[in-house]
Amino acid sequence: MSPLVPGSRSVRGVRRTVAAGVPLAALAALAVAGTATGAPAASGKPSGRAEVTGSATLGDLPLGGFSNGLLPGTVADDRGVDLGGIGSDIYPAGREGEFWTVTDRGPNGQIKVDGTKRRTFPVPGFDPAIVKIRVTGDRVKVLDAIPVTTRSGKAVTGLSNQESRDEKPYTYDAKTPLGYDPNGLDTEGVVRAADGTFWLVDEYGPSLVHVSARGKVLTRYVPKGLNLKDADYPVVEALPSVLLHRKINRGFEGLALLPNGDLVMALQSPLSLPDGNAGDASRTTRLFRFSPKKQAVTAEYTYRFDAVGEVDPGEDDTSELKISSVVALGGDRLLVEERTDKAARLQEVRLTRGADILGDRWDDATTSPSLEQLDDPAAAKVPVLRKRLVVDLNTVDGVQDKIEGVAVVGHGTLALINDNDFGMTDGAGAFDANGRLVDSGIETRVTYVRLPKGALR
Repeated sequence: MSPLVPGSRSVRGVRRTVAAGVPLAALAALAVAGTATGAPAASGKPSGRAEVTGSATLGDLPLGGFSNGLLPGTVADDRGVDLGGIGSDIYPAGREGEFWTVTDRGPNGQIKVDGTKRRTFPVPGFDPAIVKIRVTGDRVKVLDAIPVTTRSGKAVTGLSNQESRDEKPYTYDAKTPLGYDPNGLDTEGVVRAADGTFWLVDEYGPSLVHVSARGKVLTRYVPKGLNLKDADYPVVEALPSVLLHRKINRGFEGLALLPNGDLVMALQSPLSLPDGNAGDASRTTRLFRFSPKKQAVTAEYTYRFDAVGEVDPGEDDTSELKISSVVALGGDRLLVEERTDKAARLQEVRLTRGADILGDRWDDATTSPSLEQLDDPAAAKVPVLRKRLVVDLNTVDGVQDKIEGVAVVGHGTLALINDNDFGMTDGAGAFDANGRLVDSGIETRVTYVRLPKGALR
């Protein structure tokens, strides 16, 4: 086990945070059988095709027990929901089989009322958490869990921030409105810096969030002009204002830590410029480079999705394309996951100076046509990141759907984690007549994939 973070102690081989820990009895319930074997193959020549070498599953743990073990009294009723959603990202924790993961904003769904979809939060007291896991055989075990908190130590929650900008939150049955929370975070990507602090990205702002080793928000960096008021932590408008046009629920999703300490944030989907129809039809999204030393965005890059039918054969809706993970490969190289909910492909790109568009007219929301409207950005002399296909995960037997986290472990092996949405589905049938979850049966799973020799250069 790696060294304990400040304020933590080890009890019978299980890490437990003193100030914000999960009870041992709850942690003991986390191991259940998965499928296949849980560790990457240690020897043998890789075949000419990518292949799954192991898979492990997270066991059932009531969400109320987990959340209240971190911040007592936050969840009054978990409505039968188990811990899930930790597959929003995965980042190596320093020892073989150990990873940092992060939850998203918590259980949420959509129910149509009078022809309009309402966003539901069945467990509104849920607090996003950074969760350390260990893959052992076919089991995923929780070693540590760190709640993301405000300056005063309260839960940030996962609730929508602003009435003028975000979806109105409702109770599990979509009947009763909930209040907005300026502290709320829809966390997605996670990396751990050399000093032990964490960086997260968030969909709402979209924002980049610096978090202490104990989970306290140190600074939230948001787009210029967001005008987020009354947050119980420092908010700095340091990101380009063009990000104010992010599609709802499609803000920042991927985050990578470069060797020099810079961060790269991936916008999940094209911006809604000049409107939502243009964004839905576009295959052009953006990556942003951020310098923690300068506390500023230092570069911006154009990323072009492949046609949706190439990524997911049979799918014809371009708006289903997303970036969910970016991984630093060394130097200025990145591994980028472009996906739908049922398919994913990993592309290698190189961040070159010549590809930087920061400050160009494409950052002006009044530019017409917008970057997102260009049928061929390269033909319009916009530098577009060149891609090299590393692996089409749709062709690898045993890879789960909705991969949101990717990590490189060892030479030529990937660790993949899926977002199981806390076992929730959309629609009125997500909960029974007693308000208890009708579980989807989809589990959180970590899968190892060995790539062909030379796939990662």
